[in-house]
Amino acid sequence: MRNPIHDVRLFSYSIVALILLSAAGGSAAPIPHGAVDFVTENLWIVPGRQAYFGLIFQLEKGWHIYWANPGDSGEPPSIVWHFPAGLSAGDIEWPAPRRLGSSTVVDFGYEDRVMLLVPVRSASTLSTNQTVKLGAELRVLVCREICIPGKTQVAMSLPVKSSPSQMDARNSELFALARNSLPQKAPRDWEFSVRGQKDSFVLTAKLGRKLATATFFPLEESQVDNAAAQSVVPVPGGLQLTLRKSDQLLKPIDRLKGVLEFSANQAYVIDVPIRDDRIP
Repeated sequence: MRNPIHDVRLFSYSIVALILLSAAGGSAAPIPHGAVDFVTENLWIVPGRQAYFGLIFQLEKGWHIYWANPGDSGEPPSIVWHFPAGLSAGDIEWPAPRRLGSSTVVDFGYEDRVMLLVPVRSASTLSTNQTVKLGAELRVLVCREICIPGKTQVAMSLPVKSSPSQMDARNSELFALARNSLPQKAPRDWEFSVRGQKDSFVLTAKLGRKLATATFFPLEESQVDNAAAQSVVPVPGGLQLTLRKSDQLLKPIDRLKGVLEFSANQAYVIDVPIRDDRIP
């Protein structure tokens, strides 16, 4: 069962018409209390190669959108791609989120400005010497005290060439900053373990140095109590983080997946098996 703020969202649907505007050539498209821009890293598409595109959300102060796991309320942006045959989009690559909300309701998302990276693969059979149109329909929920749904379209046209693609100099810094905000793979010499207790998960991280601060963002909903304080205890060579289980967690889980953040632009993807202390 989702948070009662979902009722507010339904109310907002009844009073706010969905916005349907289109943007061509990468120009910004309006969304409630903000805009979204569709940008490319490369000047053209090369058959058989992967290229990256970005969706840049610029939000008015105080408003936010959601991460892959929105937390206690909300929903992440959803995208329906409209590509010609031979082009296919991969999964969104999400920057590490922020904790948003109050002491009792905590969401995971982004304020101000954020860029979502999207890999796009082109088939080796894609014909060259043509121009293709890449489009997308976006649905987004933008929230502050209330949540307002929006719907918009973005599109751009790019040539297809056989020669190695060149980077779009206008956007190279944007993509570099976006990649810097992505959670990284943990170094191979780091060790993680998770113990499942009656009311909590205890995550131990051996990092080669003692740390006193960390925040965990669960990838899956309804496993961790998002609003509960996360107790961090420094231990030799790392830290121990205690996460209260969600009241909505109705059956045991085998793995704890999410993002472990130590500081800004220092976040890591973890996927750790859980050892249940109650099982001998």
